[in-house]
Amino acid sequence: MSSIFRARHALPIAIAAAMLSTLPQPSQAQPETPQMHEEDRPARTAVDGEHARLEVAFDPVGERFAVRYRVTNTGDGPLAVFDRGDRHAVLTGRLESGAIAMPRFTQEGGDLSLDHAARALPDPAPTVPPVPLAARLGKGEALDGAFDFDLSLTVGVERVRWCLGVAPFNDKDYRADDRSVDRSKLASGGDADAWQASFAVVDAQEMLCTPWYVLADGGFAVD
Repeated sequence: MSSIFRARHALPIAIAAAMLSTLPQPSQAQPETPQMHEEDRPARTAVDGEHARLEVAFDPVGERFAVRYRVTNTGDGPLAVFDRGDRHAVLTGRLESGAIAMPRFTQEGGDLSLDHAARALPDPAPTVPPVPLAARLGKGEALDGAFDFDLSLTVGVERVRWCLGVAPFNDKDYRADDRSVDRSKLASGGDADAWQASFAVVDAQEMLCTPWYVLADGGFAVD
């Protein structure tokens, strides 16, 4: 497995690995029951796409909504994973190149959608465009990730879901970010460089989305 985080992310990665180690294989969400112990409260699900498998654990505590995930490249070639934010955030000092970005969020009524994805170029284009950044996974490789979302930024949320954008990686549409992290800062020797993506990949990306998580029930909704 390829793990591509900085040393300061070592603890969240270890927590993510522990939470994800017992994720169910089916893509169907697994509802929790009142008999489950407190330590088993993270709700887990898995989503299979054309190029990747996404395994996710949601663990809300108060206003802190913790998300831990593992992405596995199940395709025939390298894969771009769009959880690294954009070039503008790096240049303005809001994000280190190669770090996991905070998700974008939108709310409609009681439904809150979180996502990491490549964004289209705004019109009119800004002076410093938000060029998408991605992690690169070789065929058969996987990475673990983690982030927390502050629910106090929203009001009246009843359900939450998260989507992650992925796309086949090619040499035409990607190039290494010249502000990539110093490899001495990494938690392992894996490929932690961020890759700048062409805006052409926006329409080609596949969105892997979890089922809706119902806050009142503490688990995923079953269709």
